[in-house]
Amino acid sequence: MYRKQVRRRRAILVVLVVACLMLISISISEADSGPLHSIQRGVSTVLSPVAEGASRALKPARDLVDWFNETWKARGENDDLHDQVAKLRAELLATEKAAEQAGYADKLGELMNGTGLTGYTPVDASVIGRSFSLWYGTIKISAGSSDGVSRNDAVITEDGLIGRVSEVTGGTSEVTLITDSSSGAVTARVVGKGPEGLVSGVVGAPGRLDFGLIQGDKEVKDGDRLVTAGFTSDSGLSSRYPADIPIGEVVETIPAEQQQREQVNVEPFADLADLSQVTVLTGGGE
Repeated sequence: MYRKQVRRRRAILVVLVVACLMLISISISEADSGPLHSIQRGVSTVLSPVAEGASRALKPARDLVDWFNETWKARGENDDLHDQVAKLRAELLATEKAAEQAGYADKLGELMNGTGLTGYTPVDASVIGRSFSLWYGTIKISAGSSDGVSRNDAVITEDGLIGRVSEVTGGTSEVTLITDSSSGAVTARVVGKGPEGLVSGVVGAPGRLDFGLIQGDKEVKDGDRLVTAGFTSDSGLSSRYPADIPIGEVVETIPAEQQQREQVNVEPFADLADLSQVTVLTGGGE
């Protein structure tokens, strides 16, 4: 029974193939006005609306598939763009940091050559912490005793003096800024005039310095520039700060009233509220 069904199916398949070949041969050989072409056109005319309707019915499904394909493609492209942007951002930051460090080194070199800091070894460090007070009185830097840093070493930037080392550990140090009233006074002088005095922070006045004359009778005016005075005695005792390091500029002078002395307000050259790199001058005199 099974074999008869198989033979029957094979016979039907052969008949269909032969019929198809005959129809194809006749269609090719007959003219356009022939019966087969007429039947083909009739069938096409009948089925065309059905095909068009089916196409319209299936259009939302095709659009949905296309939308998913485009969405996944756009998402992949978006991820690639995010990766490229992140890579370019990292490269830009690295370039800016290198340029900043190069510019800092150049300006610092000019400052040290101009002041003649003989006997001092510069140690560069990054600012890794800062006090949370309104005055930003102290900062923490990434250099310590293992780098040769000691207490009371002067700390500068390319703009000038910012303070002194007040505490030291093996790998870090705490720097008290010159605007902190607890940091002690800095012996200073007016550039080109010679009068000397003491520069110190002012309690209750964030970022402000006060300059009090102790030697010289010349008048101090707005715009005068102050640098560290520095000194070395015959016994070998040296100033805490090397000489000729820029400190700041006189921005206001208030005349003395009664027995009070003249008040001279000074703005530091260095932006003490925005410090990222500093240099410690190590190996100086005691």
